[in-house]
Amino acid sequence: MLISIDQVLTKDEVRQFRQELDASDWNDGAATAGTLAKSVKRNQQVADGSALAVRLGQHILRRLAATPLFISAALPRTIYPPKFNRYADGGTYGAHVDSALMFLPGSSQQMRTDLSATLFLAEPEEYDGGELEVEGPFGVQAVKLGAGDMVLYPSTSLHRVTPVTRGARVASFFWIESLVQDEGERTLLFDLDQSIQQMTPLVAPDDMRLLQLTGVYHNLLRRWAKP
Repeated sequence: MLISIDQVLTKDEVRQFRQELDASDWNDGAATAGTLAKSVKRNQQVADGSALAVRLGQHILRRLAATPLFISAALPRTIYPPKFNRYADGGTYGAHVDSALMFLPGSSQQMRTDLSATLFLAEPEEYDGGELEVEGPFGVQAVKLGAGDMVLYPSTSLHRVTPVTRGARVASFFWIESLVQDEGERTLLFDLDQSIQQMTPLVAPDDMRLLQLTGVYHNLLRRWAKP
């Protein structure tokens, strides 16, 4: 399941992010890649743990906590602190799959990566190329969203970033461990929750159809969630 979420950040917030990120120091992104990914990764990243990355990442996390569509789709248990990358001058990231387990920064605690997220911080017209291509059961989906918009996709997916031939693609990226590990179960819960939300303003709060659907949702969540 690939889901686009509009306006996680407002345009004003994006402008503020970009002012600070564009003036920051960028390091070779290959330094943080795994053994196989290192050979296909050509981009730049803001240093993990830097004051700027931590502050901007915490702002993103606060916005996500107030974004119902993200909560519904991800059912987050743990979110890896957001990172920031930049692709320019032919920068690209070849086909790869994200690591299944990651240590949280500064901790011995591991998290499972169920979902990957890219939050775009550059408008599509600012750069050529730079599409996020995600392979799924129905073929390859190319994603290039507006600044402030975010895409969620399964971390199990083979994916890549095509070469940027003009301008710069700036983004934040991170991973989510969901309360519901199974992608099929998580998709069913998301579809059911979206149906309930669409139905809610159309019927009375005590309408039995709405109450029954809500009960089914929570009972399935109770069955499948692993806190």
